Formats: sequence, structure tokens, C-alpha cells
Amino acid sequence: MIDLYYWPTPNGHKITIFLEEAGIPYQIKPVDIGAGDQFKPEFLAFSPNNRMPAIIDSEPGDGGESISVFESGAILVYLAEKSGKFLSSDIRQKKIALEWLFWQMGGFGPMLGQNHHFTRYAPEKISYAIDRYQRETERLYGVLNKHLENREFIADDYSIADMACYPWAVAHDWHHVALENYPNVQRWHDAIKIRPAVIKAYELGEQYKRKTEMTPEMKAILFGTPNANNP
Repeated sequence: MIDLYYWPTPNGHKITIFLEEAGIPYQIKPVDIGAGDQFKPEFLAFSPNNRMPAIIDSEPGDGGESISVFESGAILVYLAEKSGKFLSSDIRQKKIALEWLFWQMGGFGPMLGQNHHFTRYAPEKISYAIDRYQRETERLYGVLNKHLENREFIADDYSIADMACYPWAVAHDWHHVALENYPNVQRWHDAIKIRPAVIKAYELGEQYKRKTEMTPEMKAILFGTPNANNP
């Protein structure tokens, strides 16, 4: 059984997509990031960067004690190796999947997150920052669009690379990106969107969405915005 410490963000969705696609039994342990659950000592004990998702596998492949894994990319690799699914054993196909997994972790995620911050959350609209991250967002979409030319999925076969990138592309409206300007990304996005496991993963996430706004204090912690206690 996999215990998944989760909240319905792009990084959280990566893991529910994998688990649903692979048919691995799991149970969700909600980590309400708006309420500050990610800073609780019991969570930090196995996710020291105070970020979800994280997992605890009570039945690891070596038959030993439970294994915890934090960071969404590491979790995807761990689960793929545990299940033997969605990461090819072919050295060349595996290489492609891992390259694009790390591309997402290093760029198509952090840079899009900065786009979110400066266009949606920053208390001051800084034109230089907005322009910088918008241009980088569009560059990254262009990189993915070029790679997907004549490819159905990122590593030819559907893989953890697609599961890592897709939840960020879902938020294209937040990035002020029109997918029709990136037709290969749009085709790929639309093909993944209708997969039954993906639909189920997003439906599952709906029940965990917060119905209230985050406090100024939590916005300060999560996004670096100033408030009376965190100038």
C-alpha cells in the first residue's frame, strides 16, 4: 500500500495520475497547503523540504521496512521502477523519458510557477518580472512543441515524462498561453486529458480543493508576499 501525502496541485496530480494509470493501491493523506500542513513536524520528518507530494511505501520491493520518498520526480521514478510500468527498459527510450522528466522538474514547472507568482500573487505587479517569466514560459512551451512534432507522447510511448509535464500544461490559462499556438502540445494535451485514469485523478482532486481563501500569513509563507508578520 502506498500512502500518498497530497494536495491537488500540478505536482500532486502527477502522482495520482501515475497511481491510477498503474493500478497501484494507495490511500491519500491530505496535506492542506493552505492551512500549513506541510510545516507540521510529522510531515517534515519524511519530507524535509516542506513540500508535497511525498509517499510512504509500506511494501517496498526489498521486503524491508517502509520507504518514504519526497520530490515528485523521484516519486515517479520510484513508482515506475517498483511497478515496471511507464518507464521503458530500453536504454534509449528510458533516456528520453528521464531527460524530459528532469526538464520538467528544472524548467517546465519552476518557471511556470514563477509566472503564476508574479502575475497572480505578487502584491506589486513588476513588469520586468512578468515579462521575463512570460517569455520563458512561452519558450518552454515552444521547446515541448518542437519535441512533440511527429511524436504521440514525449518518449514515444506514454511515460512518466508525460505524467510530469501534463499537469503543468493543464494550467495554460494561468500561463497566459493559448495552446492553439502550440499545436503539437495541444494534440498531446488533448490525448492525455481523455485518458480514464487522468479523468479519475482530477475528479479525485476536486474533493480536496480548499473552499476558502488562504490567509495573508499563509500566502507569505508559500509565495513570499509581505504581511505584518513577514515584512
